[in-house]
Amino acid sequence: MSARLVQELAVDGVPVALTCRVLAISRSGHYEAAGRAPSARQVADEALTATIKAIHHGSRATYGAPRIHAELRLGLGVACGRKRVAR
Repeated sequence: MSARLVQELAVDGVPVALTCRVLAISRSGHYEAAGRAPSARQVADEALTATIKAIHHGSRATYGAPRIHAELRLGLGVACGRKRVAR
């Protein structure tokens, strides 16, 4: 997560060393995280987020976490918790 922030700030011209110092992370740790492939959980979260956004948009932004969770569980058969949907 912080690796992405450091990269975005570096594109804007903020030095990586300064950003790492402010965020209290080591530069070597940043470069290690930046080169790492996304985990299975991150990939699943991105797919779930896209589905949640589609359901929310399809409801004309009227569904909240409980209704979206019900639609995921009952309508699509996706197993996830309501709190995960709310996040």
